[in-house]
Amino acid sequence: MTVYANKPAFNVREKLKELEGKADKSPAFLATGGIESAAGGYKYHTFNSSGTFTVISGSYPAQCLIVAGGAGGGGSHGGGGGAGGYRTTEEVMFGPTTYSVIVGAGGAQRTGNGTGYSGGNSSLTLGSITSLGGGGGGFETTGGNGGGSGGGGGGKTLSPGAGTSGQGNAGGNGANSNGYGGGGGGGAGAAGGAGGTGTTGGAGGNGTAWLNGTTYAGGGGGASYQSGAVGTGGTGGGGSGGDYQTGNLGFATAGGANTGGGGGGYIHPTNYAGAAGGSGVVIIRYAV
Repeated sequence: MTVYANKPAFNVREKLKELEGKADKSPAFLATGGIESAAGGYKYHTFNSSGTFTVISGSYPAQCLIVAGGAGGGGSHGGGGGAGGYRTTEEVMFGPTTYSVIVGAGGAQRTGNGTGYSGGNSSLTLGSITSLGGGGGGFETTGGNGGGSGGGGGGKTLSPGAGTSGQGNAGGNGANSNGYGGGGGGGAGAAGGAGGTGTTGGAGGNGTAWLNGTTYAGGGGGASYQSGAVGTGGTGGGGSGGDYQTGNLGFATAGGANTGGGGGGYIHPTNYAGAAGGSGVVIIRYAV
C-alpha cells in the first residue's frame, strides 16, 4: 500500500483495466458502513463518527480520506486551534473483512484561561493509517501545541505549534508586541497567519479540497485585542477568532463539525476561553 499526503486522484477505471483486462468490467463488490451515497460515478461511505466498514463480497480498489479532530483555540490573547491531520490514500485494495474506523473528536472548549485542547486522532485499520489531532492554540505567554496542524502562538509569544509532515502545517506566531494578537492555527493547505502588531489576530491556514469537492482541515483564527480585526478561520471549517477586550467583534466560533477545522482563539472578555475544534471525518469512495 502507498500512502500519499495530497496527491491527485488516480484513475480507478484504468486501475481496473490493469486488473481485469477490461475497462468496463467491475468485480462484484458489496460493502456497507457509514452514510452511503453515490455521485459522479462513485459510491461514498462517509463516517461522521466511529464505526466499521464491512466488505461483504469481492475485492476492489478504493480511495480514502482520513481527517482528525481539530483543536480548540487558546484563551486570553489566544491563538487559533490547529486543524486535524489530513491524509489521503490511493491504490488501496479492500477485500472481504471488517475494517475499524475511528473518527477523532474536536478539542473541547476551554472553561477558563489556558492553552486550547488538542483534537482526537482519526484512523482506518487498513494499513494502520492514522491522522493526528490538531494542536491547541496558545494563550498569552504560551506557544501553540503541535499536532496534525499546529496551534497558533499566544499573543504574547512568538512560538506556534508545529505541524506533522504530510498531514498539515504549523500555526502562526503571536504578535508579542503592540496589541498582542494571537496567531492563527495551521491548516492542511497552509500555515497559520501571524498575529498583527496592530492588535489583529492571525488568520487560520486554509484547508485542502478532497475528491468529493469539499474542503477540510482549516485552521482557527487568532484573537484580536482592543477592537482590532479578529483572525478569520481558514477554508475547510476553521472557526474565527474573538475580540479580546471589548467583545464588539463577536465571540470566537468553533471549528466546523466533521471538517477537522480548528476553533478560534478566545471567546469573550468575561470568559477566558477558546472555541472548540471541529470533529474529524473518514470517507471511503470507489467507482461503480
